[in-house]
Amino acid sequence: MTLSFNAKIEIDAKEKTKAIFHSINTDNKFYPENPTETKISFDKKLIITIKSNQIPQLRANLNSTLRLLQASFDSIESVRL
Repeated sequence: MTLSFNAKIEIDAKEKTKAIFHSINTDNKFYPENPTETKISFDKKLIITIKSNQIPQLRANLNSTLRLLQASFDSIESVRL
């Protein structure tokens, strides 16, 4: 029996949401060896779904994704006029 674990994150950063999506989606495209299945979509909100067969891999990817989201948001905020 193979277990599957998953997490779903929904982000609404108002006018910054689309910019954050483009920022983190680019990183996701260039990491094909990722041991988790990570899907990122945008439709008014940023939706991230992460699936894995192992909890440690899911947790590691979730932590990395959350840090990347925070870094993207902070970068956008730092150049706000």
